[in-house]
Amino acid sequence: MIVTAVVIAILAVSLMLFMQLPVFGKHTTGEDLARIEKSTNYKDGSFQNVQPTEVMLKEVSTLRVMREMLNKPSTVEPSKPLPTVKTDLKNLASDKLTIVWFGHSSYLIKYKDFTVLVDPVMSGYASPIGIFGKAFEGTDVFSVDDLPLIDLLVITHDHYDHLDYATLIKLHTSVKNIITPLGVDAHLKHWGVPAEKIKSLDWWETHKLNDSTIITSTPSRHFSGRGFTRGKTLWSSFVLNLQGHNIFIGGDSGYDNQFKKIGDLYGPFEIAMLETGQYGKNWPFIHMMPEEVANAAQDLQANVLLPVHWAKFALSNHAWTEPIERLIASGEGKVVMTTPKIGEPVRLGDTLPVEKWWREVDVLIR
Repeated sequence: MIVTAVVIAILAVSLMLFMQLPVFGKHTTGEDLARIEKSTNYKDGSFQNVQPTEVMLKEVSTLRVMREMLNKPSTVEPSKPLPTVKTDLKNLASDKLTIVWFGHSSYLIKYKDFTVLVDPVMSGYASPIGIFGKAFEGTDVFSVDDLPLIDLLVITHDHYDHLDYATLIKLHTSVKNIITPLGVDAHLKHWGVPAEKIKSLDWWETHKLNDSTIITSTPSRHFSGRGFTRGKTLWSSFVLNLQGHNIFIGGDSGYDNQFKKIGDLYGPFEIAMLETGQYGKNWPFIHMMPEEVANAAQDLQANVLLPVHWAKFALSNHAWTEPIERLIASGEGKVVMTTPKIGEPVRLGDTLPVEKWWREVDVLIR
C-alpha cells in the first residue's frame, strides 16, 4: 500500500510539473478575466456555443474514443509524400488577392502591401510534444524563415493544430498585429508576446487596423482548451475586409444556423476558408461533415470555397482523402471550389487551381 501510494504521488507530481511547461499556456487573470466574465457567451465558468453542443456524444466513452484513436486504419495517412509547390512567399505577386495554403488550417493572405497569416503550425506536429500528431511526409515545406513580415496574425482558437507554441515563439517578433478570441491572448502574453501587439475579440466585436482593414469576430461551433480544462478561452471565425475584399476565415466549427446569420450580415464573400476534415462519428457537432461544408459555403454566400483542415495531420479515423472527395461529390453545382496543392497560390480573378492532385498520391478504390 505504501509503495502504491508513493508511485501515485510521484506520478501526480510529475504530471503537475509537466503541465507547467510553457506549451500549455496560461489561463486569463485580473482585468482580462473580468472582461471575459462580462461576456454574454461566458456562462457557468466557461464559454458556450450559441446552440447547445456536446463535444462528444453522451453515449460514447472516453476509453472507446482513445482505443479507436490508437488503432487508426492505415488509410488515415498518404502512402507517399504529398506533392507541394515551394512558392517564394517574400516575393509573392499580390496585384490580386492571393492565398497560399500550408496544409491543415494554416494559410497566408496577401493583397498589395498587406500580409495576413492564419493559424500557423510549422513545427511539424499538432500536439504539445513532437511524438504525437506528426505532419504527413512532404507537407512541412515551409518554415517561419520562409515567411515575409506579417501585418496581421489571426488565431482562431487555442487547440494545438491552430496555435503552435514553437511557431509563435519564433514568429512573433516579425508580426505587427495579432487578433485572437477572448482569453487566447493570455497564452501569447505568457510566451513573451508584447501585449500591445494583441487585440482579443468577443463574438461580433470589430477591430479596425487601418482605414482599409477591418476584422470582426464571429461565432463558430467548437470548443477550446490546451490542458484538462475546456472553455476558458473563446473560439471564433472571422470576417476580414482587406482593402475592399470580403473574406471569411472559418476556424473550426460544426454546422449550425450561424453561417446563415453571418452570410446575411456580412456576405457575400469573395472566398471562404472552411474546415473540411477531422470530423468523426463520435463528435458530429464540433466539426462539419463534408456535405455540411458545402451547405455552409452557400449560407455564407461565398463565391469561392477553399477547403482546409485536411491533408497534413491525421486527427480522426477517416481516410485522408475522404473529406475532399465527399465535399466535391456533395458540392458539385452548389459552390465554386478551389483545391490547390500545399504552397500553390490561389489568385482571385485568375484561373483557380482545381487539379485533383491527391488522386495521384494513393490509388483510390471507387
